[in-house]
Amino acid sequence: MMTEKFLKRSRRVTQVGFILLIFLIPVFDILRYDTATKELFLLGRVWTLGLKAGFITDHSLTGSLHVAVQFFLNAVLPWLVVLAIFPLAGYIGGRFFCGWLCPEGTLFELSDYLTLKLLGRRSLYGKKPNDPELSRPNRFIFGMLALLSMIVIPLLGGIALTGYFVAPRTIWHQILTWNFTFGVKAGIIGVSIYILIGSIFVRHVFCKFVCAPGLMQMLFGWASPVSLRIKMDTSRIAECTDCRGCEKACFMNVLPRKNKRDISCVNCGACIAACHRELGEGKGLFHFQRGEKQSPLVQEAATNGDTHRTRQKGAIDDAAGIKA
Repeated sequence: MMTEKFLKRSRRVTQVGFILLIFLIPVFDILRYDTATKELFLLGRVWTLGLKAGFITDHSLTGSLHVAVQFFLNAVLPWLVVLAIFPLAGYIGGRFFCGWLCPEGTLFELSDYLTLKLLGRRSLYGKKPNDPELSRPNRFIFGMLALLSMIVIPLLGGIALTGYFVAPRTIWHQILTWNFTFGVKAGIIGVSIYILIGSIFVRHVFCKFVCAPGLMQMLFGWASPVSLRIKMDTSRIAECTDCRGCEKACFMNVLPRKNKRDISCVNCGACIAACHRELGEGKGLFHFQRGEKQSPLVQEAATNGDTHRTRQKGAIDDAAGIKA
C-alpha cells in the first residue's frame, strides 16, 4: 500500500541513490571522455570504432563495407540508443525520472525547502497560492544550512561533473596539492556557477521550459496511452475536505484535483502522500495509474456516484421549488 511515509522515503532513497551513481560513474570508468588521452571509456573499457588496422588504405568494397558496418554499430547505433532513453522513459513512466531521479530536480526541491523555512514561501520572487504553511522555529540554523549548501553542493557538483572529462584521480590530486590545470579549474568553477545560479534563481522554471530530457518525457508521456499518471478517484470525491493539501504539496504548481493530464506533473506522488495525511493512511483519493483507462469497477462506481449526486441534486431542486 502506498502510504505517506513509504512514498516519501522511497523517493528520497532513489534521489540520493541516483546522485551517488552520478558521482561514481566517472570514478569506475562506466562512462567518461578523457580529454588528455582523447579516449571514450564505457563500462571500464576504451570504446573504439573497431576498425581494422590500415582501413584507410583499403579502398575495396569489402573494406568500405567493414568501415560502414563498424561505424554504424559502434557510433550511430549507441547514439540512437542514448537518444531513445528519455522518449522511452516518458512513454512508459511519464515524467517519473524528473520526480524520482533527476539530480537537478532534487537540488531545486532542497532550495525550495530552505527558502520556505527562511522566507515562508518557495520562490524568491513572491508568495504563491499553493505555498504550504510551515513553522520557522530557528531561521538562524536554516540560514547556516542554506549558506553551507550554496558552497558545498556546487563545488561537489563541479568536481563530479568535471570528472566526466578529466580523470577523477587527477582532479583530486590537484585539489589535495592545490595545483590546478586550467581545464580542471575552468570545469569546477563553470559547473559550480551553473549549479549555484540554477538552484537560487531558476529552479523548476528550468524543468518546465528548458530541460531537454524533461521535455521529451513530457511530450511522449502526454501522447502515450500507457504512461504512468496520477489520478483522482472521482467516485469518492465527496470525501475531499477541500484542505488543498495536494496543491500545497506540489512544487510544480499542478492542481491535482482537476484530474487532467498536466505536462508539468513529475509523478512525484506528493499529492498522494498529502491526501493520505489528511484522510488517513490508505484512504487518500489519489493513486498512480497506467494510462487514462480506468478499471470497470472504478468506472461503475464513478457512474453510480454521478447518478446518485444527480438524483440528490434533483431532489434538492424539487424541494426548493415546493418551498418557494
